[in-house]
Amino acid sequence: MSQHNSQYVFNSKEDYNVILDNMSREFEERWNHQTQSPYTNLDNYITRAVLGNGSFGTMLVREKSGKNYYAAKMMSKEDLVRLKQVAHVHNEKHVLNAARFPFLIYLVDSTKCFDYLYLILPLVNGGELFSYHRRVRKFNEKHARFYAAQVALALEYMHKMHLMYRDLKPENILLDQRGYIKITDFGFTKRVDGRTSTLCGTPEYLAPEIVQLRPYNKSVDWWAFGILVYEFVAGRSPFAIHNRDVILMYSKICICDYKMPSYFTAQLRSLVESLMQVDTSKRKLERRLQRREGSSVVPGRRLVRHSQPGSHRPLPAHHFRRRRSVELRELRVQGSVQVPNKPPSRIVCEFLNVNVSFEIVVFFSVC
Repeated sequence: MSQHNSQYVFNSKEDYNVILDNMSREFEERWNHQTQSPYTNLDNYITRAVLGNGSFGTMLVREKSGKNYYAAKMMSKEDLVRLKQVAHVHNEKHVLNAARFPFLIYLVDSTKCFDYLYLILPLVNGGELFSYHRRVRKFNEKHARFYAAQVALALEYMHKMHLMYRDLKPENILLDQRGYIKITDFGFTKRVDGRTSTLCGTPEYLAPEIVQLRPYNKSVDWWAFGILVYEFVAGRSPFAIHNRDVILMYSKICICDYKMPSYFTAQLRSLVESLMQVDTSKRKLERRLQRREGSSVVPGRRLVRHSQPGSHRPLPAHHFRRRRSVELRELRVQGSVQVPNKPPSRIVCEFLNVNVSFEIVVFFSVC
């Protein structure tokens, strides 16, 4: 899949919105011109290892005609029919094929055999952000800003494309070998202009209106983002229940009953409070432009161009070649926590081929 070749230069938030408008038109073109594209031949790929088992497992594959490695999401046709997931898979393929953003996974190819369908995706071999976060337990706020900024930019892009993600959680955020994120698993993603009412998502991240079975809009993603940021720094969900009483947890969600840790800074408190609002009209991501340099600011030009260090360096892709399949299943993210390498906005700049001379501030002077 080709990347964007357009030349973009922007010096203000208004210019950035123009960029998003251009990306929206490109997305619309890909979305509307998608056909039931034929699945390519599975023989084009060589299976190197099993990365995950189950009805929806993942394999490490390599092109026969080249040296590129990919992750093949493997789905049993029988299970797709039995679990009534056929429409979800077609929808996910549609989204993967149309969306193009540096912090989102995308579709490289699709293929099939008699028993399985395969979505060929870029190899993102740093593991889940969930596993890394569980290992370090808590992120400091600088560390949390680095990941939160990328997620916020990705959600903003999806919402501009009228995509409601609906399944934001650390398990659906992968890390590449440089330490940057890729949001994956678009099975619950829905293209909608207004409201919908499907009950779906992960219990701990559900917004009150979903729990109450009321129609909802894209603001449910910002609620989940607030939960995610809180969890990054606190090391636990704001609505965590020790005995796993889901009904009690839902009752706490509906009235937004949680405790703010005393060590949260004022800026972090303000962010979480602005996102975790029961009143959806008050729920928003505070964004502003900032033209000054400062120790707590990740400058927009570096952020978009991808120049802020990643928090750690996972295993590079070529390490897979030296390990047997059984060992691959035990791989864990490796590397020590460091000062982030490139800000997320720099990745966006490189992706768009843009120059930027302002700072997009989204998370107490982030991004």
